[in-house]
Amino acid sequence: MMPTRVVHVAACALIDTDGRVLLSQRPEGKAMAGLWEFPGGKVDDGETPEAALVRELTEELGIEIAPRCLSPLSFASHAYGDFHLVMLLYACRRWQGIASGREGQALKWVYPRNLRDLPMPPADKPLIPALIDRL
Repeated sequence: MMPTRVVHVAACALIDTDGRVLLSQRPEGKAMAGLWEFPGGKVDDGETPEAALVRELTEELGIEIAPRCLSPLSFASHAYGDFHLVMLLYACRRWQGIASGREGQALKWVYPRNLRDLPMPPADKPLIPALIDRL
């Protein structure tokens, strides 16, 4: 059996004062374009998941988050064709700035009970029950 490359990703459920969660739509030209996902990205070598998430959310959404405002929520482990994804999901209710799609991606605030209505990558879907339970 060939060794599988493991990719670690940190993602965030940004939760607004109405209890909605921010989702980002994967832009055209990227794998799984058009699907809705929790914002975040790959954890670089030597980087903590929290540092990766702070960096990614600044790059993708233009918001600033203090690592202490990130609360571990759940994780997903999913085998894709040529790699295995381990996604750590954090919850966050406090940030600075207004989220906007800085990489051309659409954004949508969604109540947790409606998350299943949107097409999402396979690794994101198992995170929905933990989010619903938390909120």
